Amino acid sequence: MSGHHARHDNHFWRLWGWPIVLGVLTTIGLVSALFSDGGFGDALAWVALGIPVAVGAWYGWRRQPSSS
Repeated sequence: MSGHHARHDNHFWRLWGWPIVLGVLTTIGLVSALFSDGGFGDALAWVALGIPVAVGAWYGWRRQPSSS
C-alpha cells in the first residue's frame, strides 16, 4: 500500500470514525426499541440511544458562546 493511500484512509477515519459509530449506535437503538418486548432489548435501546444523546449534549454544553 502506498503512503498516500494510507494517509487518505487515516484522514477518512479521523474525520468520520465517531460520526459513523454514533450513527450505528442510533440505528441499533432504534431497531431494538421497535422490535424488543422488554428486558434486554429495552436496556440495549436505552444505552444505544442514550450514548449519542449524551455525546451531543456534552459537546453542546462545552461549546463557547459566539461573540457577535
